[in-house]
Amino acid sequence: MSGMVSYLAGMAAEDAVAADYARRGHAVAARRWRGSRGELDLVLRDGAGLIVVEVKKARDFARAADRLTRAQMSRIAGAVSEFVAAEPRGQLTDVRFDLALVDAAGRVQILENVWA
Repeated sequence: MSGMVSYLAGMAAEDAVAADYARRGHAVAARRWRGSRGELDLVLRDGAGLIVVEVKKARDFARAADRLTRAQMSRIAGAVSEFVAAEPRGQLTDVRFDLALVDAAGRVQILENVWA
């Protein structure tokens, strides 16, 4: 049962983050997009570019931030490479990587452009 609770909590966290970006005028291009190299939690449109968002939920923001590993970052980068292949500018598409943190109270903190 705890697996289902974690899954639903993750979906709720992604919903909250997507709503935050929508309020700022960014349309969702993909949610939980899966390629052969990994999964992207959220991909949003930013003009002709994209914002790729990794969502992490934990009791507090610091614990959530600690959950992003180098291995995950590598998988995300590989998945982004696959995703942008279908974009009009392909690998030349501007991409920003954000980390969205969600705490136990459902508060959202977004760290923009966390890695290149």
